[in-house]
Amino acid sequence: MGEPGLSFMAKFTCVENTTDKVSTTALLQAVTRLLVVLVCAGLFPLASGADEQEVLFRETFNDLGNWQTVIFPKIKKHSTYSIEKNGDRHYLRAESKASASAIVYKISFNAYEYPRAAWRWKVSNVYAKGDARTKEGDDYPIRVYIMFEYDPEHAGAFERMQYGLMKMLYGEYPPHSSLSYVWANKDDPETMVTSPYTDKAKMVFLEKGIGRVGTWQDEAVNMVEDYQKAFGARPPARARIAIMNDSDNTGESSISYMEYIEVFK
Repeated sequence: MGEPGLSFMAKFTCVENTTDKVSTTALLQAVTRLLVVLVCAGLFPLASGADEQEVLFRETFNDLGNWQTVIFPKIKKHSTYSIEKNGDRHYLRAESKASASAIVYKISFNAYEYPRAAWRWKVSNVYAKGDARTKEGDDYPIRVYIMFEYDPEHAGAFERMQYGLMKMLYGEYPPHSSLSYVWANKDDPETMVTSPYTDKAKMVFLEKGIGRVGTWQDEAVNMVEDYQKAFGARPPARARIAIMNDSDNTGESSISYMEYIEVFK
């Protein structure tokens, strides 16, 4: 794409060398006009967002082929995940009605090589009974989980025994720990709290309360830095991403949307 620009620049240089009627100022003005034309034509694009080579994946939700559904055996009603279209745009639509289930991206990744994530989301409402500090209120209209995988090579003897038993019961290792980036139901003085279910899960409040309900919001996080703030330690290397809208504890309902999500360096 750069060749047309170089060709025109060479022609301008030749003009300056062969005639004394073209001043340096005129040349600079001509080059500036050329760059404007090239940018408008898409031949000299301006930088926007992360470099493509630095992006591990960018999901724009044309379909759900890259995701698998995860249900919880003790929860009978499951949230629904579908694709909604508006012109040439596609969105993930996540709906819960006193329900819970999640979708998980099929491929894990190295969080140290790709520590950042970004997405755009929107919620129809928050939950009146939602409370981040109680099990009864542990519901959110949307959340992005970063689930860090258990690594037996870096575990102590007691932890290996614990996870070994859980693998025997469930057929695979459960996550070692997780960050849950949430749209919180209420304004809260804190930005990060421990899950009421386990100290292995930390909730990070990116949006709070009703102030921005119904509007698209862009989020960007550094998973490794947030993990270190939350747990005071470095995270396991391998991680996976999940998305969930749940309301099984509060018994309420909501619809939320996500336009894209990406993981990058």
